[in-house]
Amino acid sequence: MSFDNAYDAITDSGDDQHWAFGTGFDDPLSGVDRALPAGVSTEDLTAYCLMLADDALILSQRLTEWCSRAPELEEDVALANIALDLLGQARLLLTRAGEVEGAGRDEDALAYLRDEHEFRNVRMVEIDCGPGPGGDFAVTIARLLVFSTWRLAVFGRLVSSRDPVLAAIAEKGVKELAYHRDHAAQWTLRLAGGTELSRERMVAGLALVWPLQDELFTTHEVEAALPGVAVPSADVRAEVDGVLDQVFTAAALDRPDVAPMSAVAGRTGRDGVHTEAMGYLLAEMQHLARSLPGAKW
Repeated sequence: MSFDNAYDAITDSGDDQHWAFGTGFDDPLSGVDRALPAGVSTEDLTAYCLMLADDALILSQRLTEWCSRAPELEEDVALANIALDLLGQARLLLTRAGEVEGAGRDEDALAYLRDEHEFRNVRMVEIDCGPGPGGDFAVTIARLLVFSTWRLAVFGRLVSSRDPVLAAIAEKGVKELAYHRDHAAQWTLRLAGGTELSRERMVAGLALVWPLQDELFTTHEVEAALPGVAVPSADVRAEVDGVLDQVFTAAALDRPDVAPMSAVAGRTGRDGVHTEAMGYLLAEMQHLARSLPGAKW
């Protein structure tokens, strides 16, 4: 199908060429049973939905920092699309968290009106490696490779969740995450096999991200409390390691030999303990909503 202009391309709901979440798509949860699975703690299910939602929301925020600043125009579009995919996942998961919690908080309230200690994302997604001072595109690619490989493995299992809403969100998400992982893998090969400088930056990017990857594979008590609903993080480690090893072999890269980042008194991002970068990120992301409470746009 041809369009006379770009606006028609993203607003015509009769075609599948849309790229932005919420522009003419069918509701992925239409007809899905919203009832809670039997015997499930509402507190634990709310927390689990927030974990998965916050991972996607915070990484989406980080990726948008590259808009108009990526190494090439096509990458501007690619990273923006990946950010939109993750934002779409975050919206669905935040909505589910709100309805399970039953406290009247919608997706906007959960995104914009929670404080730092209430966010349950892993620390990997919040570190600052954007286009500003100290940022590096190779670090962004290294993070996207590790994170999307892990999240795809989790969502691949989550499609069988006893919670039909989580299963439906995962079914939609696996297609998106497969692209995210492959895109990051292609850039890893490109940077590692490019110039001496690009290879050095790819190696350094992996070394910076690697200390944060252990948190991805640590099964949280909330996950353990939701058998058949949640996916224990430790269960996907072998699959993720296998995929990453394939990429590293193809790129002639070694696994980084660095120590994992320590927890703080046994607590990590899943428990609301974050890096210094998180506060600055939330200040920017939440500023408008907090400055104009109740505003509609």
